[in-house]
Amino acid sequence: MNLWLVRHAQPLIDAGTCYGRLDMAADADATAECAQALAERLPVGSRVISSPLQRCEQLAQALHALRPDLAYKTDTRLQEMDFGQWEGRAWQAIARSELEAWTGDFAHYKVGHDGESVTAFMARVGAAFDDLTPPSQTLTPALSQRAREQETGGVLWITHAGVIRAVELLAQGQRHVERADQWPLDAPKYGQWRLVKRHAGP
Repeated sequence: MNLWLVRHAQPLIDAGTCYGRLDMAADADATAECAQALAERLPVGSRVISSPLQRCEQLAQALHALRPDLAYKTDTRLQEMDFGQWEGRAWQAIARSELEAWTGDFAHYKVGHDGESVTAFMARVGAAFDDLTPPSQTLTPALSQRAREQETGGVLWITHAGVIRAVELLAQGQRHVERADQWPLDAPKYGQWRLVKRHAGP
């Protein structure tokens, strides 16, 4: 199954601000441009699942307006990582000691004191990733046909950079990240996407 991972368009927030669960709109023109590009490329039968944060759901709505066949649902597991008390602060204003505490215990440190740990974040995204494809041996013939149609169309996640990085690790079979240098630095730019293969079963 093809899994399309699209990052929301440019959010309306000052550059250099730490934001994860912080909710804000995205640039309307950039969102419309991304929706148009996706509408031209997504196969019929694609399933669309969006983070409920408005910068993502805004894109899901724009895509649905262009392609009424692409109805969407939201899934809280596709939200960006929760940065706790760092949310809304400039990265430069966060004490070096706090950032070092995170990198020193990258797997388990609750970011921003009361946010998410990387381990909890990976588990959350991993649960959504595992739910994409039911085990093939449990399918009835009718459901098997539906599954083949979904295989053709694939699934689109409208989500965030951190979620996309996590999925790329999950697709490689990596469920746990112990050190900061194991975390991918690369991610699609705003309004861009990646394509990964999701095989049946966890």
